[in-house]
Amino acid sequence: MESRLQPVILTAALLSLAALPGSALGADSKSDDQVIDDIVKPDIQRRTIDDDKIDTEDFELGFYAGVMSVEDFGSNDVYGLRLAYHISESMFIEGAYGITQTQKTTAETLDRLVLLTDDQRELSYYSLNFGYNLLPGEHYVGRWAFNTNFYIVAGAGSTLFADEEYFTYNFGGGLRFFATDWLALHVDFRNYVFTHSLFGEDKKVQNLESSLGATLFF
Repeated sequence: MESRLQPVILTAALLSLAALPGSALGADSKSDDQVIDDIVKPDIQRRTIDDDKIDTEDFELGFYAGVMSVEDFGSNDVYGLRLAYHISESMFIEGAYGITQTQKTTAETLDRLVLLTDDQRELSYYSLNFGYNLLPGEHYVGRWAFNTNFYIVAGAGSTLFADEEYFTYNFGGGLRFFATDWLALHVDFRNYVFTHSLFGEDKKVQNLESSLGATLFF
């Protein structure tokens, strides 16, 4: 008797499962690709990029002011302009022009000598330099982060002093602090070296300059 009821019970159970919503027996058969598509549905929205809004400024123009210690002629205010072209993220070339008014030497002050006229005491220089950016990083001011670059520079040019021009080479370094993507602040230290004969014999002089500056990128 029990063996006769088993097929009936099994058939009833299968019919009940088929009647359930979402049942594997009642659902339409799907291929493997359709099942994968149902599970993974990529929803990618492509962004439209405006090329005009991407910064490509390679030129940097600005001014600087500081102190230049001219050997034998005191420490004096110096002002100048700089124009740089950034060849890459690491390298740049730079042109600089500066001017300062020197003081009297100790001998002139004590012995009342007149070594140079007031016009001759003006010292101006220009140079063409090569620079390399080192140690790029970030500095935090409160919750704001600013990009920075420590760089080294070296180059050559000419110095006009006491109505004479002298070949001059220079070297030094500085820190570039990016306030925005178009404005940078600079701290620079450089040494300008040339040879003159104002005291009767050739003398190589070291002229140290420290300055603060601001530049615009365009």
